[in-house]
Amino acid sequence: MYVSASFGGNSIPLSQCSSYTRMRFQPLLYSPTIECWSHTKFISYQFSRTVFRGNVKVICRVSETETEPESNNDEDNDESAELGILQSESPVNDNGAETNDVQPKIEDVNDVQVASGSPLPGVKPQQLDESIRIPKETIEILRDQVFGFDTFFVTSQEPYEAGVLFKGNLRGQAARSYEKITKRMEGIFGDQYKLFLLINPEDDKPVAVVVPRKTLQPETTAVPEWFAAGAFGLVTIFTLLLRNVPALQANILSIFYNIDLLENGLPGALVTALVLAVHEISHALVAKEIGIKLGVPYFVPSWQIGSFGAITRIVNIVPKREDLLKVAAAGPLAGFSLGIVLLLLGFILPPADGLGVIVDASVFHESFLAGGIAKLLLGDALKEGTPVSVNPLVIWAWAGLLINAINSIPAGELDGGRISFSLWGRKASARLTGACIVLLGLASLFNDVAFYWVVLIFFLQRGPIAPLSEEITDPDNKYIALGVVVLLLGLLVCLPYPFPFTADAVTSF
Repeated sequence: MYVSASFGGNSIPLSQCSSYTRMRFQPLLYSPTIECWSHTKFISYQFSRTVFRGNVKVICRVSETETEPESNNDEDNDESAELGILQSESPVNDNGAETNDVQPKIEDVNDVQVASGSPLPGVKPQQLDESIRIPKETIEILRDQVFGFDTFFVTSQEPYEAGVLFKGNLRGQAARSYEKITKRMEGIFGDQYKLFLLINPEDDKPVAVVVPRKTLQPETTAVPEWFAAGAFGLVTIFTLLLRNVPALQANILSIFYNIDLLENGLPGALVTALVLAVHEISHALVAKEIGIKLGVPYFVPSWQIGSFGAITRIVNIVPKREDLLKVAAAGPLAGFSLGIVLLLLGFILPPADGLGVIVDASVFHESFLAGGIAKLLLGDALKEGTPVSVNPLVIWAWAGLLINAINSIPAGELDGGRISFSLWGRKASARLTGACIVLLGLASLFNDVAFYWVVLIFFLQRGPIAPLSEEITDPDNKYIALGVVVLLLGLLVCLPYPFPFTADAVTSF
């Protein structure tokens, strides 16, 4: 409903209430108050003068009080904050004479200094000049015209890097409100600014952050990405070959006069590389479908298992948690699926040379998944302290599964860390990261793979994850289920098999 109030012949539109059931003026001194009941909410507008001369400019800042209307005797209720400021070129008193009386000044947003504050999570602070910062006039427009009752009701604001953080009450679904606010902002400012709807870690309430797009430019590196990634890739190929040649692992210096032995590691290296390739290709395909840009993958070499997988940066801003979940879960799901199929084939198919690889049965205690499948398929042939011959494909596939499991650890910017962020939010993800680093640190006392991995996570993949456009909306249940499956598979691969390999254990298991 559109209502006009008249002050000395000047019409002032009041369109902030959706419906008015009562309007009351208090023409006392210089501070009349307009009150309206909008359904169950009491809204009060207070102006600085009752009589004006000349053109009147209205700047309306609204706050609301969740108050139930009880009676008509609420005239002295001061619970709602002062809400509006009227500016006039020459105010006059009741006798028509000009007056220079100055009312107590209400805090104005023009007095708020927008300076460098806390950076967005995952975005490094930058040295910004004043030309990049959001002007104070623009902040007023954002607060008064872009945000609103139907999307995000602003109650306060704070400096936030080169932009501003708005606190308030989110209305309706976060995804829908984000869409409305973005359209309004683009209609007024074009693509100058970027909106984020985040969860404030201090009180777990929604906040809106607006920053200039110029501050979100990706960082440049001194060395081209493809060059660095190619160098890491060559070293990873070497470690994949070396990992499958036990003779060279015992004396790595012998490689200089026994380089032909690397050919013996080619089949195993190809199988493990296939699992890695399927993992990374799945990431790329899903990211392309959603519209997320990925950087060049950096394959991390490992002396123990050939490779620790790849570090892949997300170049642009991810729209929402569900999109991040799809991309993060795609790689491990594909890698686990192929690895399990190859592991099953390794147990079923006989070795090509008739001998295979002789391993002790205790090896299968190192993984709950591999140990369970081995006991299920090998049966009584798998006994404690008894060597067993298996197809080399078992060892190669197991290495691929372990690489996927390591990347599924819910820590930092690993696939598992991004999955946990998508499932439970930023605060829970940060806590899981800390817990995983502590557990890996303890495990590193007994396992050298855990030592190298905790160092890698702490220095390269600790995070935090860069902010998403809208981090409030939870993913769909089917994608949540996929994320949980990935985390469980990683856990099953890494946890030890606790049951003894005996005939009695088969029956009980």
